[in-house]
Order: sequence, then C-alpha cells, then structure tokens
Amino acid sequence: MSLDAAQEVSLQIAVPQSACFAAILEFEHYPEWFSAIESASVLERDKAGVGRIVEFHIDMRIRSVRYVLEYAHKKPTELSWHSIDGDIESIEGRYRFKKLSPTTTEASCRQEIQLGFWLPGPLRKIAERSALNQSVSEFKTAVEQRQAAAKRPASGKQRR
Repeated sequence: MSLDAAQEVSLQIAVPQSACFAAILEFEHYPEWFSAIESASVLERDKAGVGRIVEFHIDMRIRSVRYVLEYAHKKPTELSWHSIDGDIESIEGRYRFKKLSPTTTEASCRQEIQLGFWLPGPLRKIAERSALNQSVSEFKTAVEQRQAAAKRPASGKQRR
C-alpha cells in the first residue's frame, strides 16, 4: 500500500514539538482523548519501553472493530504505523511533527485504510475523512489542555 492515495490532515498545535511527540507515544491514553477508541493495549514494547505493537478496539458506529498496529518512530518528528492483525484489511499511516516555534507545532497525520468489508464508496470516503479529522482535532485539544494544566499552579498553592 502506498501513502500516495492517503488522506492527510494538518493542524497547528500550541504546544512544543517534544510534548506533542511524548503524548502521541502514550498509546494507553488514546481512549481518554480519541472518542472512537474504546480500548488500547500495548502488546509489545521496544528496548526504550515505547509501545511497538498495540491493539485497538474502536467504535465505527456501524460496527465495533479490532485491529493491531506495529509502530516505528523517529524522535521527535515522526510516528509511523501499519496493521498486522485484526478486522480491518490494512492500515498505514504516520504523524509528523514540525516545530514552527518553541511553543507551536504543526501536526500532520496521513493515513490510508482498506476496510476489508463493504461500505458504499461515498460513505466510505466520508467515514475515512471524518475519522482522520476527528482524531487529529481531538489530539490537538488533548495536548493543548494537558499543556495548560501543566502550567497552572498546583492546587493549594494559590498566590495572594
């Protein structure tokens, strides 16, 4: 499969590149910010302890789906993946994080999915585009909220 036919979404995120990259590697937390993911389990980690094989269960609204992705990364700029098991025929994609300033990052997600089950063509394109837009938008919201929370003073230590 080639990512040439993939769909892509890019957004500016008001968070440093390193924080974006750290957040995208926290696979177990995906269900907290990506509304379609019901569960995420790291099945295998690399030597650095980063998830390498991850199983997901998602709600596609038309049916629940299970798939397993194998990840590779180039710190702090890229996370790529491809499917190795599950209900979806194939998935291939990548996130790229481009530093725009010390506090702003451009996040681009590019992905191609071959569902492996019938869905009318127009509905399939809408579903794929909607899921990609939703995941990048929800990631942006999650990392920006996380960054804002980290900057707030700890509770009980209020200024006078």
